[in-house]
Amino acid sequence: MKNIAMLHYQVGGTDGVSLEMAKWKQVLESLGHQVVLIAGDLGTTDGILVEELYHHRPEIERLSRNTFVELRDYDNVSKYERELETQTQVIYNRLKEIVIDKEIDLFIPNNIWANTCSPPASIAMGRVVRELALPTIAHHHDFYWERIDGVALTCAPAVELADKYMPPRDPRIQHVVINSLGQRELLARKGIRSTVISNVFDFGGPGWEQDDYNADFRQRIGLKEADIMVLQATRIVPKKGIELAVDFVKALNQPDRRERLQGAELYNGQAFNDKSRIVLVLPGITRDDATGQYLKYLKTKIFREGVEALFIEDLIDGYRSQTEGIKRYSLWDTYVYADFVTYPSLWEGWGNQFLEALRARLPVMLFEYPVYRSDIKDNGFKVLSLGSELDGRDDLGLVQVNPLLIENAADAAIDTLTNKGLRDEMTDYNFDLARQNYSLDALSSLLEPQINMVDK
Repeated sequence: MKNIAMLHYQVGGTDGVSLEMAKWKQVLESLGHQVVLIAGDLGTTDGILVEELYHHRPEIERLSRNTFVELRDYDNVSKYERELETQTQVIYNRLKEIVIDKEIDLFIPNNIWANTCSPPASIAMGRVVRELALPTIAHHHDFYWERIDGVALTCAPAVELADKYMPPRDPRIQHVVINSLGQRELLARKGIRSTVISNVFDFGGPGWEQDDYNADFRQRIGLKEADIMVLQATRIVPKKGIELAVDFVKALNQPDRRERLQGAELYNGQAFNDKSRIVLVLPGITRDDATGQYLKYLKTKIFREGVEALFIEDLIDGYRSQTEGIKRYSLWDTYVYADFVTYPSLWEGWGNQFLEALRARLPVMLFEYPVYRSDIKDNGFKVLSLGSELDGRDDLGLVQVNPLLIENAADAAIDTLTNKGLRDEMTDYNFDLARQNYSLDALSSLLEPQINMVDK
């Protein structure tokens, strides 16, 4: 059995990488391994804190911006290189110390060699693996070249960094990606072969339910029993396409659809009335919107369209917690009280929130992002689709789709809200299909061979 260290910028949160790491940790421990988490922000979980790994430190954000966007914060390339090396050395020293002290014999870095968040972490991790000849499984969730806003390697050192470390070519490193598109691109761009291990979820055990802890959730966020809660559980960043969820909720609130809701009992026995609200609830973190511009434009659109939206990040944590007298719910508590899930992402490495919605037995509206089309759609899940083509952007720079697609999805959503038989048929089918293909057992069967290869 092995001493395994899993590494990321942050853990214990509601972001997709943190959630997936928790599942890997659970499966690896069930296989008998000792697993420790290392991160710059531990959230509400246990692990080893390396503060310099956190990607929202000003010096790290500055280096990321000047590596992948524009070299503007340094007088010249030499000064950029000096700060990059200074930050790299700090992280390198800490990681090397941990590996030796904890007798780590397998490292699993998550996204450290894939995305743009922390150039010094990419270099430091590469140096540790090379110097200590450390067996490594690199878990890549999304690559820097997949950013929807693009990248521009700003100088010769930035080009060298990307070529050498993102990801490294090293025989000690096994590469794992979460979709077939990434697998093909990694081979084409870097000549690196990889294994696809998709996102999974725990479909065993009891489902998420109302209990004494979360019983006050709706009241806490100001919703009444007859209000309809539309859940957008993702982070608040441009690639999530949340503006399409705003269009969808606006369409649900049109008078003809409200009349349909009032003319029929809701699936849960509640009676929708003229005072009932249809509310978009957003528990996801906003701090990953680095410039704050997306959040500003999104709120502007929400105001313009007359949609009611609740941003409840401050009440949600990766796990239930109470700190400084403030009670926080887990992300799973939000699903218990949701009536519908929106998932209009423009790009996903795979799609954690999609599986979460299926686990919660909730109907889903989604935009068919590329990985959904390539790796998921053929399974035959029953969803309300906005198609796969955008129809330009509005004056705020927010994406649009053909309005008819929004209208059709809203009509179908009313059916799922008023026809319990139809709703149950859809959600039960999706749950069973997801359990067959994306369970923890499926993850275990794929991970065990990867671990065994380390010994060869």
